[in-house]
Amino acid sequence: MTTQVASTPTYTIQTRGLNLWYGDFQALKDVTINVKPGIITALIGPSGCGKTTLLRCFNRINERYGNVTTTGEVTILDKNIYDADVSLSTLRKSVGMVFQRPNPLPISIYENVLFGVRSHTPRGAYTRRERNEMVESALCDVQLWDEVKDRLRRRATNLTLEQQQKLCIARLLPLKPRIILMDEPCSALDAEGIERIEALIDGLRKKFTILMVTHNMAQARRASHECIFMFMGRIVEHAPTLEMFLTPKQPETELYVRGRYG
Repeated sequence: MTTQVASTPTYTIQTRGLNLWYGDFQALKDVTINVKPGIITALIGPSGCGKTTLLRCFNRINERYGNVTTTGEVTILDKNIYDADVSLSTLRKSVGMVFQRPNPLPISIYENVLFGVRSHTPRGAYTRRERNEMVESALCDVQLWDEVKDRLRRRATNLTLEQQQKLCIARLLPLKPRIILMDEPCSALDAEGIERIEALIDGLRKKFTILMVTHNMAQARRASHECIFMFMGRIVEHAPTLEMFLTPKQPETELYVRGRYG
């Protein structure tokens, strides 16, 4: 008998004819995209074009806001996440999210890192040693361990904004997600902080699929491998980043990347 070895999917995220309405307002219109593993994909476009709405489709957070209607298909790791048998808890373990402003909980650094895994596992599921190893591993992965290892029991909200954002990324890692969604993860940081977070994100893409919303064209060009340009709820163009910036195929894309609107 031949043993079947699980292969990495060609695309980690796929949508087919995705539409979304907030009440009577259609925010997404016939969105079809394919997002590859192992790279950073940037979602770009003018404010209000649907970038964040699309990002939030991939862990179904939009549904928290009420009066939301969705049609079409969203496939994550070869599974349609709108199928009736999909567990939102399981989905959100596989698809983590980082927001514009860091949102550490007003508890210790140590307990912040463990918050997600405690929420998704029974009490006593892990020994103290296992919990300690999770915390150290996650903080090492986001290059924060050396800075905080001697103050793990201190309040996380006392960290700098850059450290808080790294902590928010670390909080996802014990859940072993496959995908990390980032909604303008550097918007609250200074230039040096942006540079370090971008370097961190580039390192993480070797383990996770990264999909990032950004308004910063320099950042999109510098930090992503592919770009998806959105306008008025539609996908206008999806291409390798340098190709999109140097030889865009659509006139709307050219106007946007040249800074002529948006």
